[in-house]
This record gives sequence, C-alpha cells and structure tokens, in this order.
Amino acid sequence: MALPQKPRALIIGGSVGGLFAAHCLRKAGWDALIFERSRSELADRGACIGTQPPLYDVMAHIGVNLDPTAGVASNERVVLDAAGQITHHREAPSIASAWDRIYRPLRAAVPDEIYRRGMRLDSIEQQGDTVVAVFEDGGRECGDLLVAADGGQSTVRGLLAPAVAPQYAGYVAWRGVIDESDMTPSEHALLFGRMSFCLPQGELLLGLGMPGRDADARPGRRRYYWIWFRPAPRAEDLRDLCTDATGHCHGVTIPPHLVRPELLEDLRAAAPMLYPPDFVNLIGRTKWLFPNGIFDLDQDTLVFGRVALLGDAAFGARPHAASGLTKAALDAQALGAALGDEPDIDAALARYERERLAFGKSIIARARSLGAHLEASAKGLTAPPHDPQAVLRDYGTAGAMR
Repeated sequence: MALPQKPRALIIGGSVGGLFAAHCLRKAGWDALIFERSRSELADRGACIGTQPPLYDVMAHIGVNLDPTAGVASNERVVLDAAGQITHHREAPSIASAWDRIYRPLRAAVPDEIYRRGMRLDSIEQQGDTVVAVFEDGGRECGDLLVAADGGQSTVRGLLAPAVAPQYAGYVAWRGVIDESDMTPSEHALLFGRMSFCLPQGELLLGLGMPGRDADARPGRRRYYWIWFRPAPRAEDLRDLCTDATGHCHGVTIPPHLVRPELLEDLRAAAPMLYPPDFVNLIGRTKWLFPNGIFDLDQDTLVFGRVALLGDAAFGARPHAASGLTKAALDAQALGAALGDEPDIDAALARYERERLAFGKSIIARARSLGAHLEASAKGLTAPPHDPQAVLRDYGTAGAMR
C-alpha cells in the first residue's frame, strides 16, 4: 500500500526566513521546496545582528545546533558624550553575531535538491486547494501552500496586496564595519566589549563588536560595527543618498562602492561636531559605508487563500528593536506548529494569521517607539531630548519575543 502523500509547501525566498520555514514545515511532516531568485550563494551578505534566546530556541527545535556563546560578547551598555566620557552605564550582557553565522548552518541542513537558485517569481495562481507559482523562465510548481519569505520588498506581497507598502520614517541609517586589527589601542579600549551609544539631538550612533570574516570570533580577528541614524526627511533626500555618480538610483539603499564621494565627505565632516574623537577617527577610516532608508511595514492580512506571509514580507520593523531574524524564526515555528497540530490547512492558516498579526503589530509599535525621537526631529516636530536610561534599557529589545 502506498504511503499517504505529504502536503507540499512552495517557499519563495531562500534567505534565513525561507530556511526557517522549510525546516519547521519539514519537521511538521510537510515537503518543502525553496525558490531563491539569486543565482549566487547568500552567505556573504548581511552584517551584525543582535541575538535573542528565542532565536536559539527555534534552531534547537529544528535540530540545527549553534553555540550561543560563539559570537562577540558585550557586558555593558554605555552612553558617551562628545568628549568620549561615559555619562550613563547599564550592565546588559549580550552576544552579537553575524548574519552568515545563522544562515550557513540553516542552509547546510537543507538538502540541495529542495533549494533552487535563479528562480524569479512572476505570478501566483490559486485553484481551490492548490496554489501554483509561475516563474519568469516559464516554469510552474504546484503545492498545497505558498510561503512568502522574500523580504521587505516581497514580490508575493506586491502581487496579492499591492496597496500595502513600506512607509518611510524620515531618516536613514549609515552603516560601517572595520576590522578589530585596524582599531587603535585607544579606540579598542573605549569601544570594544561594550555597546556604546552617542545621543546628539535628532541623531543616534551606536557601535559594538561582531564576528570577523567567516564568522571568526577569535580576538584580533573580529570586527567592529557601527550604525549612525541621520535625518533625511523627504523621499527625494533618500533618493539622492541612494543615487550613484551616473545618476542611477538604487532604491532605498546602495552598494557601498557606489556611494558618491561627496556624500562620504559630508558625513565625515559632520562627525566631529557630534561624536567623541575615537568614534570620529574610526568612522573616518572605515572603507566601505553606506546608507539605507528606515521604513515601517504594517498590515492587517497575512494569509491570502493558500498563501502565507512570513518574516519581513509580513511586517517590517525599524532596526531599533533588533528583532528581524528572531521574528522570522518565530513566524516559521508558529506556521509549522499550526500546520502540524491542525489537519485542516485553512484552519491552521487562520490560527497562524491570528497569532502572528498580534505579535507583528506589537513589534512595529515597539520599534516605532524606540525611533520616535529620530522621526520627530527629522520631520521638524518638537522632540524631547533622548532619555539615556531608556535607550540603555530598551534599545535592541522587542519585549516578550514569543
């Protein structure tokens, strides 16, 4: 007698969210196929990430082990004034990791035959209990469920909910990374081993250590990551920052090597008026730095027939809550749990939507609250000064991450 055929999920997006979805659905008894639009390996992408215990809990749940102590530890959070003096302090042990440190073991645990590169989605067809993914090369795949794990600029969401779009918050994040070995003794003594904040009116700079290349966390081979939030109130301001020397706009961010030199000169010229000398010098020596716009993505529907949105395709929160990867993992776990517990797929999807809508909206509200000072200042509204104690307590947290 033939065994019952497993239900089949088509996962659009082969980054971390799609990999978590595949693992959780396979654990729930489903077959899964992953379709990634990029033809190249993704492991060299991404930068520093904050990790939270639920992320490791989900990885343990799917049998992908990762030592949570193998990142770069920060034992405290501090606020620095413009002279480099510590004005506020809070003990807050945490581990910073790198995006590829999460991606690589997830990808290695997925069979190559279910991971298909160079697959760009063109359209979706739904026929009763069947969903069909149609790709730009003319290929078609049928399944019982399609999972959109294709990020903040989701093609799937654009097809099914074109009116839902990320909303620009009026400011950008400039990001940079420098090798630990390139830091001076003064910079290293002040900055490494702690999460450091600088809080001038209307702006915010923070920095912390992170693993080095190939996720190397050995002393001397690590890196230092910094992110500087600056106002860029109008959409045209963001477009200008993301436009290269040929006049081509790359969207809401731009590859570091294409940032126009005059923008880098302006940024580095502004730093001494705001930040302590060690941070100023470090920023000045960072070779590759780039801006990206800060957006919110909020919505009221996560399930469209047999299509479910997950991770950043569902909700896009500002980076202040440091919740992106953990949220994607928890979304995937919730989807797998619902489909594993409930034999009726539509009922399971209704449960998933109900649970994750409430969670996603709570993350959006938290991140907006953490960015309220920056948004108000960027839009010319009256903004109270930064509350240093609140920043040290709340930044990089998302409340109860479950």
